Amino acid sequence: MAQTAQVHIIAHIRSDFSTKFGIPRQSGLVEELEAAVVFEPEYRNEAALRGLEGFSHLWLIWEFSQAKRESWSPTVRPPRLGGNRRLGVFATRSPFRPNPIGLSCVRLLGVDLHTPDGPVIRVAGADLMDGTPIYDVKPYLPYADCKPEALGGFAAQPKQASLTVDFPEELLALVPERKRQALRGVLAQDPRPSYQEDPQRVYGMAFGGLEVKFRVEGERLTVCQVEPAPEREKGYF
Repeated sequence: MAQTAQVHIIAHIRSDFSTKFGIPRQSGLVEELEAAVVFEPEYRNEAALRGLEGFSHLWLIWEFSQAKRESWSPTVRPPRLGGNRRLGVFATRSPFRPNPIGLSCVRLLGVDLHTPDGPVIRVAGADLMDGTPIYDVKPYLPYADCKPEALGGFAAQPKQASLTVDFPEELLALVPERKRQALRGVLAQDPRPSYQEDPQRVYGMAFGGLEVKFRVEGERLTVCQVEPAPEREKGYF
């Protein structure tokens, strides 16, 4: 008999990604990305964060809020394998799971106790879409959470940033200076679906209130347009 347990959304993430397209495929791949954990009113309690500043990294437990399904499949097609091979869902980090729960390790940048939204946690390296519900925040414990001898299966090595990014200076100037390195890092990771290789296709990615359009040919990504994003895609930052 299926059992259920009640969980509470304690916070939401504020990030530069108003859509799923372009979000790094794992946390920590683009360390320059900054985000904020903003608590729901009933959890805006300074005492709940006491001692957090002593840790360098945190675990975020969150919901794949854009990947909910009424049913689940025991196998999925990991993009890492080109979408051509099925593996067990529990052998992957696919968002399409019996419970759409995600886990991300992020770097703690600081805790702002006195903001209009109450205490806010600032983090780096998050792989979450703007508005993603957060279920819990836990400290990363090196002695327990770091296992250098661990095996990584089919994803033993991270996918290295493989693209050279050609970002014309006149377009780069339209991006706030503090976001430029993060945007370059995201583009270098190749935001396209793993199995798309059309060099003539122009892709559009919402990032930090901007719409960034680019093409990819071979190992080179060329930014061809930067303009304000539609109002619904501006996000928080």
